[in-house]
Amino acid sequence: MQRIAMLGSGFIGRFYADSLQGYRSRDTIVSIYSRREESARKFAEDYQCNHYTTVMEEAIAREDVDIVCIALPNNLHEAAVLLCCKHKKAVMTTKPLGRNAAEAKRMLEAVEAAGIFNGYLEDLVYTPKFIKASQSVHEGALGRILWAKSRETHPGPHSEWFWDIEQAGGGCILDLGCHCVEITRSYIGKDIKPVEVMCWADTQVKPIDAEDHAIGLVKYENGAIGQFEVSWTFRGGLDLRDEVMGTEGTIWINSFLRTGFDMFTTGKGGDYIAEKAESNSGWLFPVGDELNELGYNHMFMDMFNALEKGIAPKETFYDGYVVNAILDAAYKSAKTKIWEPVQLDIWRGQTGLSKESHLVSYDQDHYLVKEEMTHYGAKKLILKHKTTGKITEQLLN
Repeated sequence: MQRIAMLGSGFIGRFYADSLQGYRSRDTIVSIYSRREESARKFAEDYQCNHYTTVMEEAIAREDVDIVCIALPNNLHEAAVLLCCKHKKAVMTTKPLGRNAAEAKRMLEAVEAAGIFNGYLEDLVYTPKFIKASQSVHEGALGRILWAKSRETHPGPHSEWFWDIEQAGGGCILDLGCHCVEITRSYIGKDIKPVEVMCWADTQVKPIDAEDHAIGLVKYENGAIGQFEVSWTFRGGLDLRDEVMGTEGTIWINSFLRTGFDMFTTGKGGDYIAEKAESNSGWLFPVGDELNELGYNHMFMDMFNALEKGIAPKETFYDGYVVNAILDAAYKSAKTKIWEPVQLDIWRGQTGLSKESHLVSYDQDHYLVKEEMTHYGAKKLILKHKTTGKITEQLLN
């Protein structure tokens, strides 16, 4: 059993609490910190928590706390992490790790110097569909991965602090791009170094200082491309989609907006349908098990299993730092309009990779461009001569 101090009583804190106390059915929240006493008290009542406080260190330092779960605004992550280091408490924090790579690096170095367990709560790389897709990719079903794309768009976040660029550190790139970048680098290979980023971003709809829509490309050292598309301006709910393309196959995933569960209602029977749903009437697309479909159950199972075995979880502060570094390059590129290098002071993956050869030999003299079966039953080969470069075709019986 793990005894948890929850920092934050808002939207994500409650999502976490539902999963933490429900999935393994043996872990419990023993302390809740919130900046507002009424919120802390209500959370404690709802989750049968004996202790609540508006003093962060008081929640962390308790003797009955085994691990701290940070579900706070981005600008409070570092202070919370440093208190965990001070009191030698295992810690896991919601995404993004920091508002920028500098913050993330300080947190990474702090937890490693303190020798404490650290987990990065990137739930979307724990969804059942992602886990299955990732397994297929790493077993070679798609061949060499060329391109991975992740899209997360919705009408905007729930809490006021997200819209304040000082507290949040950015807009939809930081809020949603952190998901998409970690998804795509997981498909490509987390040990493959990201080298540069090209990004477009703009504030198209919302009256805010940060960006509300962005598209970016991340180039990796082996020649693979990761792509993210994020928006706080999308109408119609929460749209989570991934695409992965390799030399031998393709995967398409729709995680949330089209679930195989369609419902029509006049709206008289209920209010909450699914996260970021904009309506409770008409044709709706609910989610059967929201906690599971968004990856929370598998994420906390990995965190606690790793903690109990004394090993690192699949997602650590190091992963959060790499993501922050990629997003820093995206923000810079959005301003300069050119490819910007990813600055990684700490890199623990492969180095010195080059783009893998795309040349496939057919015979001694030719490369294979394409092989296909025609509609009239003949097999056609498109070939390129290795010396002259001439393109020819052959029909095989």
